[in-house]
Amino acid sequence: MSFLKKLLVTAAFSAAMFVNAAYAENVKIALVVKSLGNGFFDAANKGAEEAAKELGDVDVIYTGPTKATAEAQIEVINSLIAQKVNAIAVSANDADALVPVLKKAMERGITVISWDSGVAKEGRQLHLNPSDTNLIGETIIKLAADYLPEGGDVAILSASSTATNQNAWIEAAKKVLPEKFPKIKLVATVYGDDDSAKSTDEAKGLLKSYPNLKAIIAPTTVGVVAAAQVVTDEGLIGKVNVTGLALPSEFKKFIDNGASQAVALWNPIDLGYSAIYLAHDLAVKKEEAKPGATLSIGRVGKVTLDDTNSAAMAPPFQFDKTNIEKFSKIY
Repeated sequence: MSFLKKLLVTAAFSAAMFVNAAYAENVKIALVVKSLGNGFFDAANKGAEEAAKELGDVDVIYTGPTKATAEAQIEVINSLIAQKVNAIAVSANDADALVPVLKKAMERGITVISWDSGVAKEGRQLHLNPSDTNLIGETIIKLAADYLPEGGDVAILSASSTATNQNAWIEAAKKVLPEKFPKIKLVATVYGDDDSAKSTDEAKGLLKSYPNLKAIIAPTTVGVVAAAQVVTDEGLIGKVNVTGLALPSEFKKFIDNGASQAVALWNPIDLGYSAIYLAHDLAVKKEEAKPGATLSIGRVGKVTLDDTNSAAMAPPFQFDKTNIEKFSKIY
């Protein structure tokens, strides 16, 4: 074999070894949540780990701030950029504030998607909604209206005032009120920042400010538990119904004691699972996120991106006395 041929063979072998080595190391995908210590996100992480096990080449980095603020999330994301992760899947505390740091991540070759609570389009490649925004908005009002045949005053206890998902759901809820629920009067919207203590104080404030309040609607798993506990502690079961979006495992006792008639949610395990699948396929398979594209979310199915590169996973599911026992053992 000539020297030139030997050189070419050696170079080809070295290149092949380099490629194999590059893919031998697992893909690092960061699942960035609004705040740690939140049961909803802990459940999502279970799904993320399930997806990682199925895919076989993924290491999930489950992380987030201790307080649900955009500033704290920016610090977390900067750290992930420094670690040179392959992908970031973030549930955002602020749709716009995270854009600059996420653009920096994408410029460094990191795949960026948002899930649950979205980032503005320029700050991510795609967004996975847990469900259809308008359907969630209508559902949270219907959960209250179904148990108020004569109508009445209701109030919303949300997460933070900048939370993309909650704000969108609340606006959708307001739109359906006049036509579909004319007897329901929304008297106030307050914010508990997904903090149990603050949500408790806000719920107490609503009951004090609106003595004729018939229902508190909390589209946040932290707020809905806090509000139900306040109604229980203040002896208002049967007078004020608490509803919204809740984890069955955390909320079962309030369905059982009558502080709530029904709540809804999607499966957070499926949501975390789907987020990892999407991030993986964009980072590894180089799937293109563009309007009209249909992408796999593993065992959950497929999603098709709309004009904003967003997609919805599944419709919300209602939990009441007939089924919450079963689902409380799952998530």
